[in-house]
Amino acid sequence: KTLESQNEITGIYTERAVDFIKRNPDQPFFLYLAHSMVHVPLGVSDQFRGSSAQGMFGDVMQEVDWSVGRIMETLTELGIAGNTLVIFTSDNGPWLNFGNHAGSAGGLREGKTTSWEGGQRVPFIAHWPGKIPAGQVCNKLGCAIDLLPTFAAITGGQLSENKIDGVDISSLLMGDFSSSPRETILYYHGKNNLNGVRKGNWKLVLPHTYRSYNTKPGNDGYGGKRIETVVEAPELYN
Repeated sequence: KTLESQNEITGIYTERAVDFIKRNPDQPFFLYLAHSMVHVPLGVSDQFRGSSAQGMFGDVMQEVDWSVGRIMETLTELGIAGNTLVIFTSDNGPWLNFGNHAGSAGGLREGKTTSWEGGQRVPFIAHWPGKIPAGQVCNKLGCAIDLLPTFAAITGGQLSENKIDGVDISSLLMGDFSSSPRETILYYHGKNNLNGVRKGNWKLVLPHTYRSYNTKPGNDGYGGKRIETVVEAPELYN
């Protein structure tokens, strides 16, 4: 196995996902597609290499975009797009010390592995024609851990009796922003160290140590150094 063998991985994931959908159009199915890209080290097929003005990272993004489009086209071709909830999101913010291979946090502070918003707040797109109102933007709180109870509520599934931290946010998906099922978000890091608490528009950052990206990044797949940084006293942000 070499790094070059990753160049075809997005396409392989995509075709296997499409094959799975085509084998299950007449029964309920759950497909979890966790792309390796755009995580470093980057890999991109010949079809998309050099296709973007944003360099290697842009090429990889365009191939992931193609992948999502391929899956959406498959749902439409099979006539099940209107009965399928599709969610597109990410697990964390960018690994900024990799420079031009890292992407951007869009103006949010810091990135991956930190408890600042750039490390934890990520894009979340939900698509379900006829169920989710098109073109709306929701500013209420939500977490990936809320997906399990949300899916259970939508499908009539039964959760186990074990206590979980997720809540049903299906009302937000359906466009009801009058109230928020989730009141707080807790930002943990390491061995259950509580780094911060978010409630509504307010975020309390607690004393902790983190590795900051506030220094010169690396480039072309090589990571730059990060700076050990200490939050010495609680900080409150709107």
